[in-house]
Amino acid sequence: MVVKKFKFDYKGKKVELEVQECKSVWSQIRGLMFRRKSKPLLFIFNDKKKRAIHSFFCVEFVAVWFNGDKIVDVKIVKPWKVSIKPLEKFNKLLEIPKNSKEFAIFVDDERKV
Repeated sequence: MVVKKFKFDYKGKKVELEVQECKSVWSQIRGLMFRRKSKPLLFIFNDKKKRAIHSFFCVEFVAVWFNGDKIVDVKIVKPWKVSIKPLEKFNKLLEIPKNSKEFAIFVDDERKV
């Protein structure tokens, strides 16, 4: 996985995170599973779809779905959830684990699943 800077706007604020890019099939399948500590993960997909994610074997995390540079949904995801989908199609997914400092950016008012 490649570590990069990822910039986006959230609620009128500029956010810049150091993320690990997950482009390969294996890195996307693994995601946050079985990780005690991790940098935020950025999944990049070739096409826009409404894919479901799960949280088996994961710590609590924030999922931020993007269509291009626009955020289409944000959810706090509890462990052991089966099928979590965003409101719209997306081509990027940012997963921020609870045990990372960046988690606090999203905690206060987003939907929990």
